[in-house]
Amino acid sequence: MTSIKFSKEELERYSRHLIIPEFNIEGQRRLKGAKVLVVGSGGLGSPVLLYLTAAGVGTIGIIDFDVVDETNLQRQVLFTVDDIGKPKSTSAINRLKGLNPHVRFIEHNTRLTSDNALEILSEYDIVADGTDNFPTRYLVNDASVILQKPNVYASIFRFEGQVSVFNYTDKDGNTGPNYRDLFPTPPPPGLVPSCAEGGVLGVLPGIIGSLQANEVIKVITGIGEPLNGRLFLFDALTFETRTLKVHKDPEQPQIVKLIDYEIFCGLGGQDEEAVDVKEVTVQELENLKDRGSDFQLIDVREPYEYEIANLSGTLIPLAEIEQHVDQIASDKQVVVHCRSGVRSAQAIQTLEKSFGFTNLYNLKGGILAYAEEIDNSLAKY
Repeated sequence: MTSIKFSKEELERYSRHLIIPEFNIEGQRRLKGAKVLVVGSGGLGSPVLLYLTAAGVGTIGIIDFDVVDETNLQRQVLFTVDDIGKPKSTSAINRLKGLNPHVRFIEHNTRLTSDNALEILSEYDIVADGTDNFPTRYLVNDASVILQKPNVYASIFRFEGQVSVFNYTDKDGNTGPNYRDLFPTPPPPGLVPSCAEGGVLGVLPGIIGSLQANEVIKVITGIGEPLNGRLFLFDALTFETRTLKVHKDPEQPQIVKLIDYEIFCGLGGQDEEAVDVKEVTVQELENLKDRGSDFQLIDVREPYEYEIANLSGTLIPLAEIEQHVDQIASDKQVVVHCRSGVRSAQAIQTLEKSFGFTNLYNLKGGILAYAEEIDNSLAKY
């Protein structure tokens, strides 16, 4: 590390680090020599990237295949209205270069998959997982385990967040638990809504992402005690925190290869039959309206979502669907919709299994697809 040198400008920039006795120039050298991959540049990725860049991490990779959407701006503080429609990875790097020109950025404007994960992660020392879906979360974990990389994990939902450091090898050579030791298998599809379905308080990712960045810096520099073998929980509403112990599960099979994580999480392939429901497209729904067909439209979102944008359907929130089954017709076609099609498919499964309905159709893509293909005035939702 002594071979890593700093310019006068860098020494001035990082002076508040250098005067910390436990950190000093050695800690800054370790930051400059480190390579960190941030998976996702959204709600969590934004503060992680901002603070790692400001701190002086030498090389930062960003993997994100998404584009900036107006709904992102409530929490993804890396972006502005001028970035809407542009690739997140590109917009993020443009912003971060202005924050610290001494950092090297590597853009991966692609989806992380089982085919490319090992190749991409192998180029970095540490992974910061800011993903919002289970298939990618398990993929990041398994690739990190195979490659023996620390995985600094965080997740958020509504008012709650959690942070941990998985697959961390301490100074004695002992490797701590990984994500599968905490969550051996994913929850059933649709049980845990995404942030798009369930919402998130805009400031929460800033809090949790900052804690995640803090753990990355601790792992790089060796200061303090990383959240190895511990899961930190934060509730923004009550301002209560808890730290839980996480232990390695001796019965967990060794991770030796990557798998199809969509199938593993019940989102495709062989498990797809379990979530299969009849569908209609938004164009087919529009044709039903134009022909004056006798059908019923059910909206299973929450009341506040209905107020933002609706298709004039009967509002029955998913959680109340079984209590209001008498409002659902059984003698004609019924189209059920939500925001993107996940909750409505779950509602149909419940109604078919518990009440024997055979006339229910899920609106493919939900109101989002309707806004994009039929009525652009709904697009802001």
